[in-house]
Amino acid sequence: MPSVKLPIYLDNNSTTVCDPRVVDAMLPYFTEKYGNSASGSHVFGWQAHSAVESARRTIAHTLGAVPSEIVFTSGATESDNLAIKGAALSKGARGKHIITAATEHKAVLDSCNWLASNGFEVTMLAVDEDGFVSLDELFASIRNDTILVSIMHGNNEIGTIQNIAEIGKITRDRGALFHTDATQTIGKIPFNTKEVHVDMASLTAHKLYGPKGVGALYVRSGCQLAAQMHGGGQESGSRSGTLNVPGIAGLAKACEISLESMNYEIAHCRKLRDILWKGIQSLGVTMQLNGPDPLLHPDKRLPGNLNVGFETEKGRQIARNLEEVAFSAGSACSSGKKGASHVLQAIGRQKEEMSSFRFGVGRFTTEEEIDYILDCMRRAL
Repeated sequence: MPSVKLPIYLDNNSTTVCDPRVVDAMLPYFTEKYGNSASGSHVFGWQAHSAVESARRTIAHTLGAVPSEIVFTSGATESDNLAIKGAALSKGARGKHIITAATEHKAVLDSCNWLASNGFEVTMLAVDEDGFVSLDELFASIRNDTILVSIMHGNNEIGTIQNIAEIGKITRDRGALFHTDATQTIGKIPFNTKEVHVDMASLTAHKLYGPKGVGALYVRSGCQLAAQMHGGGQESGSRSGTLNVPGIAGLAKACEISLESMNYEIAHCRKLRDILWKGIQSLGVTMQLNGPDPLLHPDKRLPGNLNVGFETEKGRQIARNLEEVAFSAGSACSSGKKGASHVLQAIGRQKEEMSSFRFGVGRFTTEEEIDYILDCMRRAL
């Protein structure tokens, strides 16, 4: 087996390395064009403002949107909070009913819980064993006072890709707003805001080979959100705060690269993910796939995502032999908290029965690295 550079990174659903081309696009805004984009009286401010608006156009093109529909934030968590709280607090006169799903990211669930503690009613949709919501149950749950439905596009733990186009049609026909956390899908698989009928979509740069600390929220023209951050009135009053110009330039470059290389990367990540899954199946131990079967339903699972449960003792054996491999036992955003994954619980998995491993194949993963990981697993067993 050819030598590989250790340690190996296989946690791309948690975060991605910043692509060198993205770093190059960001550098001038640290050292040369370092003005505040809100400073309209001199050339440094004009350069920064120009960079922000150019990035806004690039990101809008990536999403099939118009530039005025892009609001810059610090990342997907802030975007989720702005979308959910902002929509609820601006639509309160129409009603106070919100619908979400049990497998959502904590940024969505905690935002909904906060609203529930402040007079709103939240309906939590169950999911099936592969993590899909029932369209019939969603339809039946929407009421005259339903103001918002928030269902994520691609699940960060088990890779499930929801049919958000159909969810969007149902929601729009019933007169409610539809928000999707598209953090795991924008830049990874096709996403066009008009085709999927979303009113709001959250994204972040560090999931698509951009920098941490910057993201955006797509807000369809005509949708009103109550601001959650107040101050200088940036982003047309939707989100106050000095804009992260280098980060925004990096997000735009990351989107540009991802759009250009999407077809290749989908094929690359699926190929390596499937090699890994077939190799794991050949180990001859009891295991449990979490999420849709990537071999039977490749379009229903994120291209690079694989989440497998092993019997606890076997899982410990494998983990001890994968010390040079970075992978995750669940969502990185909640990995510091004790307790079983709420996503795995929602699909009927129990922590004491299985040790769950989430592997995230990415742009820079190689077949040699996958072979090394499988060899480590075989030796462990």
